[in-house]
Amino acid sequence: MAWDEWEQLKAQAAERQSTGMQLNQYPADQGSTQGDLVAGQQDLAAVGKAAHDLFQDFTAYSGHARVASEAAAGGLKGEGFALGAALEHVTERWSQQTKTLLDACAHISNHLRFTKNQHAADESYIAGAVSSIATLDEGFDDRKGH
Repeated sequence: MAWDEWEQLKAQAAERQSTGMQLNQYPADQGSTQGDLVAGQQDLAAVGKAAHDLFQDFTAYSGHARVASEAAAGGLKGEGFALGAALEHVTERWSQQTKTLLDACAHISNHLRFTKNQHAADESYIAGAVSSIATLDEGFDDRKGH
């Protein structure tokens, strides 16, 4: 690329930069944003914490319910009650559904934690890339004596 072409591209970029860029929002003069979904870092952290807390609490409480139900089912079956087999079936389904819920909670919590860390890494990478571009740009200006 010729030096004049580089200077022309820089000038065009500077002109475009003056207009600015808006991401993920309406310009201030375009009315209300009512109804838009907005989730800040604190909101996402609260959802992740709630999912983690539900995972922890439900693991303990569902375990107690399962153990008590299994004991009751065994006792009823041992006494010859048909209700024992039915309660045993319910307990098996309870365990399956509990596992599904716990998996979902863990997935939500882990995904939000991963997303937070990935965005932080992306921000760091972008800041470094922009900084190196600015340094290169200053180096080109120094060559021309600006």
